[in-house]
Amino acid sequence: MTTVAAHPLAELLECPPTAGDVLNELSRCIAFDAGEVVFRQFGPCKGLYVVVSGNFQRKAERLNSRVVLGQARAGDLVELAAALGDGNHTYTLSAVTPGTLLLLPIDALRHAFENYPPLRMRLLEELAREVSRAYYACMIDRVTPRRRNRLATV
Repeated sequence: MTTVAAHPLAELLECPPTAGDVLNELSRCIAFDAGEVVFRQFGPCKGLYVVVSGNFQRKAERLNSRVVLGQARAGDLVELAAALGDGNHTYTLSAVTPGTLLLLPIDALRHAFENYPPLRMRLLEELAREVSRAYYACMIDRVTPRRRNRLATV
């Protein structure tokens, strides 16, 4: 698991001042109340989100059922796939507790990618690590034996 561990955010977003200044200038913090939806699955991606505070839940519709994909907490990058891919959200993100997200707007990200292509590669590598962590978590969940409810068998 150490090879797929999340890398520090400062390392992932490190770039020359010409690209970083654009991201700094256009980024903004957005506050959310508990229960509020940040974005919806299949909706257009406004940019890359970083959780500053609070807890957020990822949910997706898959094969006519709702699947909880997990929590996002302070320091987590949210929706790398949409920001780096086709620009549509792959899941719905909702605030579980009051919290704040930092939004790096998609146009500023694209501009930074043009000025400093290694930034895009670093984020793509992080997306690959994120997918590997999710796969590993699913495999552990499938292999872990479940305790049977003894009352159900009586």
